Amino acid sequence: MANEKTREKRKVVLASGVFDLLHLGHVRFLEEAKKAGGRDAELIVIVARDDTVEKRKGKKPIMPENQRRALVESLRVVDEAILGYEKFDIGKVIEKIRPDIIVVGYDQNGMEKTVKDYVKERGLNIKIVKIGKFGEDELDSSSKIKQKIIEDFKR
Repeated sequence: MANEKTREKRKVVLASGVFDLLHLGHVRFLEEAKKAGGRDAELIVIVARDDTVEKRKGKKPIMPENQRRALVESLRVVDEAILGYEKFDIGKVIEKIRPDIIVVGYDQNGMEKTVKDYVKERGLNIKIVKIGKFGEDELDSSSKIKQKIIEDFKR
């Protein structure tokens, strides 16, 4: 009985993204996200819907949402990957997942502001962690991968 009381509650970490053309930068981001929760953290990842990506980026992702979700969930570091809501709503996500920590990437400034505003307005005890960029690898973004494919096909 004493062990159960002294055992710390497993922290829930929430991360999100598009994860189109999954690459090493995505994997490193998710590894750091899990570390932000400490030992035995649970990492839940929200994968953006195709329509959400199209509205935010002006074009649909190359890979369909169900494949992107399945790939993310197959990563050892991820405990669960779920598709976002049809109509993006950070409040609904937070209410459903009830995370202790929300992690955003270096390029998710809009998401970071939305999350901070929501958490502050409601007085929630949720830590927000921003993960930095991992060096300058040649193919560290989906956009760079797409560009390289285009360039290589021109040859």
